[in-house]
Amino acid sequence: MTGQAETRRQRRRIQRSRRSRRVRALLAGGLVLGVGASVTLAAWNDSEYASGSLTAGTFQLEGSTDGVDFSASDSGSPHSLSFSPASEPLFPGSTRYALFSVRSAEASLGGDVQVFSHEENTTGLGAHLTYGLSVIEGTACDADTFDAGTTLVEPGSALSVSPDAAQDLGADQTAPVNYCLELHLPSDAENEAQGQTAAPSWEFLGTSVSG
Repeated sequence: MTGQAETRRQRRRIQRSRRSRRVRALLAGGLVLGVGASVTLAAWNDSEYASGSLTAGTFQLEGSTDGVDFSASDSGSPHSLSFSPASEPLFPGSTRYALFSVRSAEASLGGDVQVFSHEENTTGLGAHLTYGLSVIEGTACDADTFDAGTTLVEPGSALSVSPDAAQDLGADQTAPVNYCLELHLPSDAENEAQGQTAAPSWEFLGTSVSG
């Protein structure tokens, strides 16, 4: 019996040894599989990038009373129109003309310009004057060029009237617009107009192109 017991114990040791070897083999295999999975999931990577730089343009107008010398102005220091003939004061039936040219400034965007009258006086000489406005070719503003131009305000209109249409302006000092203003004191102007003064003003509002 003792010999048989010993034999059984040896068999159990052999079986435990075999099981232990199989477990270690499986664990080793699991480790190998784990390493293999890690290698499969890893990857080199690289990236490309893009960015841009944008600069907004500018829009600015310049005006001129002779069509040659242009400069910017504001409502506090407007350009002073030169009405001709200027050698004598207004009298009933007389008409005066003045040029005003508008263009975009250097390096400015193009756009359009629209004229607005700022005359709201109902007293003094302004209450008696009428005016007209044309876009003309060239810079000679007189009765002939006024009539040959594109009428924006019909002659004989009140100083408070503003035209509806806008005029195109080229970019960077190109394609100036030449306006010819006609001021008229009707022949039936009342006596109260004598010795009175007026200072009509106009705004030339520019708007940059869009799109």
